[in-house]
Parts: sequence; C-alpha cells; structure tokens
Amino acid sequence: MSMLRTIKPKNARVKRALDEREPKLVENEKSAIFVRGQNTSEKVRLAMKDLYSLKRPSAISFSRKNDIHPFEDASSLEFFAGKNDASLFLTGLHSKKRPDNLIFTRMFDGRVLDMVEVGVDAIRGMSEFESVKASIGVRPLMVFHSDLFDTHPSFIALKSILLDFYNGHALPSLPLTSVEHVISITAGPLPPAPVPTSTNPTPTQPLPKVHFRVYTVALLPAPASAPPRISLTEMGPSIDLTVRRIQEADEDMLKQAMKRPKMEKRTQLSGLGKKRKNIETDEMGDRVGQLHFKKQDLKGMQGRKMKGLKPGFENRGKRSQIKLPGAKAGGAAEGDDE
Repeated sequence: MSMLRTIKPKNARVKRALDEREPKLVENEKSAIFVRGQNTSEKVRLAMKDLYSLKRPSAISFSRKNDIHPFEDASSLEFFAGKNDASLFLTGLHSKKRPDNLIFTRMFDGRVLDMVEVGVDAIRGMSEFESVKASIGVRPLMVFHSDLFDTHPSFIALKSILLDFYNGHALPSLPLTSVEHVISITAGPLPPAPVPTSTNPTPTQPLPKVHFRVYTVALLPAPASAPPRISLTEMGPSIDLTVRRIQEADEDMLKQAMKRPKMEKRTQLSGLGKKRKNIETDEMGDRVGQLHFKKQDLKGMQGRKMKGLKPGFENRGKRSQIKLPGAKAGGAAEGDDE
C-alpha cells in the first residue's frame, strides 16, 4: 500500500502547486534532501554541512535524526521524496562496519533509481580556508580528472550522480564572468593488484580514492587579443572519499528515465519545451514571436462617427448649387441687360 495519498486541490493555489510537481518536457532544477541517520560522526556532519552549502538554494536539510537505511529499506526515502518534491538524497550514517558513511541516492517517479555509497576518509571544512566563498545559487564548473570516470562502472555511477547534484541541466554556453567556483573531482591511480593467498584465492581489487576539491575563480587582467586568464583559490570543502557499495539502476526504469521527448536540441536547451512556429529565444533569454495577419479591409472598419468620414461627403458640395438672393432658377437675374 502506498504511503502517499491522492490530494484533491481545494483552491487555485493548491492546484498550481500540484501542477508544478507534474512531469514536464523540461524539468525544473532538482532538489536534494540531506538527512542524517540515528548514528553519525563528526566527519559525516561536517561533510553534509558543506555539501549542503554548495547545493543551496535547491536543498532541504532535516535537523532531526531518522532511523533510515537506504540499502535495506528505501520506503522512507520514497515518502520524503513525494512529500517534498525532491529527487536527490544524501544520507549520513556511521557504524562499526561502515564508518563515516555517505549515501547518494537518485529517485525517478517516486522510486529509488540508483545509489552510490562512499566513505569519508579525510575532510577539511570551508571554515578552515580563509578565502572568498562563492555566492549562493551560482552554478559551478565540474571537472573530472581520470579515465576511470569513463571506464569503470562504479566511477561512472559516481560521476553521473554528482553531475545531477551540482551541475543541473546542460547549457549551450556560459559567460565567463558568471563562473565563481570550480568543483574538481580526481580519482587516484589504481593500486597494485593484491596477491592471492590460500585463505583468499580471489582477492578483490581495491578502488582508488576520490579527491573532492572546490576552488574559487578570479579573472586576471589580460590584453584584449589574448585569451582570458584565471586564478584558482581553494575555498573548501576538501574531502577524500572511498567508493563502497553501488546499487545500479533497473534497466527498464533507467530506459524510462532517459527517455526524451521528440523536439529539437536547441528547443530543449532554451527551455521552451515543445517547438512552436515563429517563436524563438533571443540572447537575453526572452521569448520573441512573429504574428501574421490577413490583409485588412479598412473600408469596412468602424471608426469615429465624424461628418468628414462619412461616405460621399467630398462630392456633396459639387452636386449642390449656390443660389444668389433674388435669382430665379434656370434664368438670369432681374435687372440684367439682354
């Protein structure tokens, strides 16, 4: 039985809010929920605090602890997703078996799509870096340094979910002046393969650590003909992660989630949804359209009721004859000589 009930709108405001949650051709920015489990550590709390700051304002932080274990039971996540219209989760947990644990979860249609579990090995918070911080709501640039993010299944899943968290929808272009910070994610080289032993004939290949770094961007003066120069200053957080468990997406659900409507790429990027004839987006992001009318018949158009605009008014003076005082119609005036 579903934990969510069907809500019938009571007024226009509620109806607009429900319509906003309905599926769209071009979806809104994804919201993320940051929730803590029953047991957390100082590393987990600091990591969630700084990751929440990077996600604002499209983020919701739960202050209370919850008895939640996403890999064992995801019903609580599905309930929170429907209640808050969110499709991303970051859950912080700590146990003896899996210390300093973070679980990234992605939802689709109110159900769990996939999950990536990482462990926090080391962390330095934003407060430890004396540098200028990026503004709230500014989209960062994201850079992934390693071939593993394109070849290894676990790192491919981590890259995909991190892009959904912080990069949002793809943009065709971005002004350089609007870039304030860069998120750099680096995967170390693969460690040497472990040697098989009698007790462990098929040892598991350990995965390299993932280094999560954030830098502020400052433009440097440069000649007009030269390309722009920038300087990077670390602003935090600085987190070293270890990839642990992965729950891959179901094939049918992933196919549904990746399905796109049939429309042009330029229309998708401009945010107009379905392509409309004679409607486009200018450089400022405003919609501009053309209207085509039939040839108008101005003779039949109703105007102001003035004597000068009445039909035949110009020829009326030509038809009338001027009568002089004492003159007879059709003859000469009296007193004139023949």
